[in-house]
Amino acid sequence: MSDESPDAALLRAVEDFLSQHDPKTMERTEFLRARFDAGLAWVHYPTGLGGRGLDPELQPVVDTALAAAGAPDNAPHRNVIGLGMAAPTILRFASDELKQRWLRPLWTGEEIWCQLFSEPGAGSDLAAVATRAVPDGDGWRVSGQKVWTSLAHDSSWALLVARTDPSETKHRGLTYFVCDMSTEGVDVRPLRQLTGEAEFNEVFLDDVYVPDAQRLGEPGEGWKVTQLTLMNERVAIGAGNTPREGGPIGFLARSWREAEVRDPALYDDVLRLWVDAEAARLTTARLRQQMEAGLPGPEGSGAKLSYARLAQQIASIEVDLAGADGLRYDDYSMRRPDLDVEENRPAAYRFLRTKGNSIEGGTSEIMRNIIAERVLGLPAEKRVDVDIAWKDLPR
Repeated sequence: MSDESPDAALLRAVEDFLSQHDPKTMERTEFLRARFDAGLAWVHYPTGLGGRGLDPELQPVVDTALAAAGAPDNAPHRNVIGLGMAAPTILRFASDELKQRWLRPLWTGEEIWCQLFSEPGAGSDLAAVATRAVPDGDGWRVSGQKVWTSLAHDSSWALLVARTDPSETKHRGLTYFVCDMSTEGVDVRPLRQLTGEAEFNEVFLDDVYVPDAQRLGEPGEGWKVTQLTLMNERVAIGAGNTPREGGPIGFLARSWREAEVRDPALYDDVLRLWVDAEAARLTTARLRQQMEAGLPGPEGSGAKLSYARLAQQIASIEVDLAGADGLRYDDYSMRRPDLDVEENRPAAYRFLRTKGNSIEGGTSEIMRNIIAERVLGLPAEKRVDVDIAWKDLPR
């Protein structure tokens, strides 16, 4: 019996993999596919699905060794919804056949994912969705409108929540599907935001056919599946795997160091926000481990709330530090975002963009309700619509 430690054994597996797959000579996608097949994508996932059934804390062993060898990563910033929200939902609820079909191209970034959740009349109150799915042979016909759908214009697949039984209460009449975004009847239209970009979309579903095989969970139990996705979403947004001085605080720290004139009055603010960002980064490391182990909890709402607050405060100080130039932002042209040019954007861009942090992925007000009720155990708000059939609710 070997006395080799788990991290040493994993490091040896990485070295063996690299001896047969040279990232300097292999095409990027082929290398990523091979990495997935070798169980080095998500080491905590099951064997055959990109992993080895190991502790998620061992993933940095793989990532560090491959980065040192010059290996490409899977550009996680380009498929945040797929990696952070779709993958754990698929792993928990999809059939073995669909796990095999979806997880590898999701991880390699060959297929981008979005989520068709929010609607014009169902955002913070997501359980009130009105998009209908009715049985049709071996599948369902879906009709309705979704909104604020990030990456829908680039997505191959979508997580979809629809109402299948309007005679049930709003939480019980929902069913969860995966929708092929290339299906006839899917219409994606851009939504322009403060920055001029159109990260988001509204999506119209006109009699879209979804095979029953692409239903996750039982009919009427969509809210249970949705909760898993939402908890992972909040951890993915608020507890991203960033290095020290990564994310918003990195831009502020760089601006402070490069500034020709530093306002002493801002020094304490910069230092305080740096400490807050570092504390948040270390605190959320445990939440990522919970998520990777399939155990996301309501604590993710706290991470998401903290991230939104910090990002907005940091962006505001960055604008102050830039002085008059901080107000300069003159590119409001309608365009799709380029996720790889963040370094070249002005402080004013981040000031405008972070306004959305307290809305996307659940508003800060809803996050506070979840923390109050599910973390602190405070009395729940009175809700008068929980025992009324959805079809009888006023709209």
